[in-house]
Amino acid sequence: MPETFQNLIGGKWVDSASGETYANVNPADTDDVVGHFQSSTVEDVRAAIAAAGEARAEWKAMGAPRRGFILSKAARIIERDLEKIAEGLTREEGKTLVEARGETARGVQIFDFHAGEGWRLTGDTTPSEFPRTMLYTVREPLGVVGLITPWNFPIAIPAWKLAPALVSGNTVVLKPASTAPLTALRIVEALVEAGLPDGVLNFVTGSGSVVGNELAANPAVRGVSFTGSDTVGSDLYSQVTGRGAKCQCEMGGKNPLILMDDGDVDKAVAFALNGAMWSTGQKCTATSRAIVHKDVIDEFTEKVVAGARAIKVGNGLDPETQVGPAIDEAQMNAVLAYIDVGRLEAELLCGGNRLTDPPHDRGYFVEPTVFGGVTNDMRIAREEIFGPVLGIIGFSEFEEAMAIANDTRFGLAASLVTRDLSRAMEFVDGIEAGLVHVNTPTVGAEVQVPFGGMKDSSTGTREQGQVAVDFYTELKTVYLEY
Repeated sequence: MPETFQNLIGGKWVDSASGETYANVNPADTDDVVGHFQSSTVEDVRAAIAAAGEARAEWKAMGAPRRGFILSKAARIIERDLEKIAEGLTREEGKTLVEARGETARGVQIFDFHAGEGWRLTGDTTPSEFPRTMLYTVREPLGVVGLITPWNFPIAIPAWKLAPALVSGNTVVLKPASTAPLTALRIVEALVEAGLPDGVLNFVTGSGSVVGNELAANPAVRGVSFTGSDTVGSDLYSQVTGRGAKCQCEMGGKNPLILMDDGDVDKAVAFALNGAMWSTGQKCTATSRAIVHKDVIDEFTEKVVAGARAIKVGNGLDPETQVGPAIDEAQMNAVLAYIDVGRLEAELLCGGNRLTDPPHDRGYFVEPTVFGGVTNDMRIAREEIFGPVLGIIGFSEFEEAMAIANDTRFGLAASLVTRDLSRAMEFVDGIEAGLVHVNTPTVGAEVQVPFGGMKDSSTGTREQGQVAVDFYTELKTVYLEY
């Protein structure tokens, strides 16, 4: 019998006022119900916000180093429970167990890094033009913040929002993705076990139209951090900033991988398959456009198609699986619809179908798909697909490749494969992306450096690294005459 999970509000695990729950289903096997979660109401969200407000003063007064101790302890608990968390992540989100273990380990790193930020939450001391005057700045938490997280990285993204928010002294209402709430719940449980005071972190599941909208609209919430689609993010940003609160949105991407004629073709093929296909292409940093020099495009295409055909698609709990399912039926159908568009626009080189024969008959599986003959004006080259689909675009000159790469409203990640240092530096200088890779894939990010995009991929502020606390704090300038 699947377990029913509750909300956490004010330190107590409680049912929703609605009295209703919804089923969280394994996308690789829809007969497997991972658990039942609360269908929360506006009343539930307001109670969570009120609880966070009541806990503010005590949490702020604790001091950043002591707050960091709790994060460090939570990291050890997540590390202890890594296998349990990773298995639950695979069951509810679909990615392979290898990827789930890696993501869980990354969550540990994120909490460890920000635990250390408790010792480094510094301001500046500045010389004053006046005698006997000390002039300095201190960081102040925003207060109550709302965190709205997606399903594709259900431990990493909640962790990289929660850790800087908490160590900065904020209290939190966390709304996880409805299709992947269990993994976020495990983080909450770790923080509670680590000694987080009641009300500092509140966990509320349910629809974005109810829970998310109340977090966006409630005047007691002084900041909202969101990761998800650019359509939802843009509307959310306008709503939150329109009432004078801070809002941070990390959104989509249409990320290019450029292969120069002097680049390592085998390395570029590996990068393209990694970036486009692993995690079922369900990454905001996924490689969706391979922009390849005409002198090596035939070799690249032959090898990438062979690699895509060789990928084993299946249940992520199977150790032989390399690519899992789409997160749900709606996402699978959206990917298949884009593939149908691609059949009309370009040349389908491999894949393109839903897998329905056993053992795929109870899941949302799409074949790894590659299109050739793609031009940058096609829909499959301009719109985020969020599935295992790669389009190959040819070019003749470096300047042409750069123009194609930058001709998008997104600007999250980009990669160049070359042996020419001058070209690499020109790429770094000219590419319109927040995450720039040379001879590495478009995917992957380390916890100690900023993460975020340009243009429609982001609202400007960065997550991860030391700058992550910037969004969750305000600066207070102090003039002290003695």
